[in-house]
Amino acid sequence: MKLRTLSVAVLGAVGLAALPACKKDEASPSPAPVSRTPVQDKAAPMAEAPAAAPAPQPLTGGGTVRGTVTFKGVAPTPAAIAPSDDPACQGMALADPSLQVKDGKVENVLVRVRGLMPRAQSAQPAVIDQSKCMYTPRVQGVAAGQPVLIKNSDGTLHNARALAGTKSIFNVAQPPNGKAVQRSLPGDAEVVRLKCDIHPWMTAWVVVNPNPFFATSGADGAFSIEHLPAGTYTLEAWHERLGTRTAEVTVKEGETTSASFEFSAEDAKGSAAGNVK
Repeated sequence: MKLRTLSVAVLGAVGLAALPACKKDEASPSPAPVSRTPVQDKAAPMAEAPAAAPAPQPLTGGGTVRGTVTFKGVAPTPAAIAPSDDPACQGMALADPSLQVKDGKVENVLVRVRGLMPRAQSAQPAVIDQSKCMYTPRVQGVAAGQPVLIKNSDGTLHNARALAGTKSIFNVAQPPNGKAVQRSLPGDAEVVRLKCDIHPWMTAWVVVNPNPFFATSGADGAFSIEHLPAGTYTLEAWHERLGTRTAEVTVKEGETTSASFEFSAEDAKGSAAGNVK
């Protein structure tokens, strides 16, 4: 009896020992070959994020030039603009806005410092909006290299055609309430006219200056140019119909200098807005 029990135990042990050996002898399936690309064999370097454009540094110090643009004589009566049948144009101006004179003060005169300046700064885009089938603002300045951002806030199609004299700079279509379009102006452009071929009364002017020292007169004829470094400068006052005036100013650090410009009815003769192409 003891011998039989011992035999069974031996057989069991032998069987258990044989199991791993049998499993080792079984052929296990070989893994399928994996084709590797060079990118997998060698990790590609991560693309660096583009560096953010430096934020414009605000101008500080310097002096201020303040003044008023006046009109001598009786301003011509603005020509009428026929109202548009386009519902999106409701509320549009019905009189030619090219010459705005109120109480002897002239609006939309671009006053700027002529010449190169050591403190020119990078700037955010100048914004031009198309609202109620009119460009806003009518007149503004930009520093050389400063782009313009053109918006369409109307529920109708516009196009923005930019001209320097008779030379076309760009022409972009803008769907109703569409995405704003940013464009740069060429370095040799000085006075750029924007027009809409769909609504031909729409006009805006952008004056490109080599420096950021400029301002546009308001409805009260007033303008202010701040943070101008101390020195003597030539100021130019530009108007789309009245032409230009110049004045010499001397600016002192921390002080305000006055400068005034006067246009007259004689300047407005023979300069109807329709003559500007």
